[in-house]
Amino acid sequence: MKIFNDKIVFVTGGSRGIGKTIALEFASLGADIAFNYFRRDKQALETQNEIEKKGVRCLKIRSNLSDTTKVKGMFQEINNYYGKLDILINNAASGVQKSAAELEEKHWDWTMNINAKAPWICSIEASKLMSSGGSIVNITSEGSRHVLPYYFSVGTSKAALESLTRYLAVELSQKNISVNAVSGGYIETDALDSFPNKDSMLESSQKTLIDRSVSKKDVADAVVFLCSEKGNAIRGQVIVVDGGASLKVL
Repeated sequence: MKIFNDKIVFVTGGSRGIGKTIALEFASLGADIAFNYFRRDKQALETQNEIEKKGVRCLKIRSNLSDTTKVKGMFQEINNYYGKLDILINNAASGVQKSAAELEEKHWDWTMNINAKAPWICSIEASKLMSSGGSIVNITSEGSRHVLPYYFSVGTSKAALESLTRYLAVELSQKNISVNAVSGGYIETDALDSFPNKDSMLESSQKTLIDRSVSKKDVADAVVFLCSEKGNAIRGQVIVVDGGASLKVL
């Protein structure tokens, strides 16, 4: 059932990983897609082709989310191409895997700009195109509430993102825009390659209450639900999709 026919969905960092899975899931349900990426033109083109094979339109935008001018420019492109926006998924994330003592100021600024400031700017710009209301979902992680190795900069930025989610849920409700967040467990993506403890993270990903690792599709399903009519009463919440792993000592 194409429940998102006539809807326009924008996914930041949508050319790979969780973002790509989310974009493809919305496309399979009838939505036209826009996504941004920072590098890897070939990969972005492949993702665009996969989305268009679902029978929907797809706009890819190469943009650096740390540059506010370029962030605002993305929404101008979306407006020029589609004329509106219904759903924003703030998925793009970056960071430097170092302890607090080892982290440099430039690393902190980079991470906060991508993971906290950009979602704020994106949400405000998106709201201007959501004349009939809409949905915003921020992708966060358990490192916002639990201390994880090598996760200082990302964890603190995700905590900011979750606070941003609550504030925007209240402010944007006046425009009939719902704002929530989805927090996934350890999921095997390219992003894990930058962690020195990748092997132990993957081992922990198996220790869930569902006898398997959480998948990118699990996260995408939660995002889609929050953006559907069935999720309309959920506002300002962080939905944890980790197979119950955070409920017990691993």
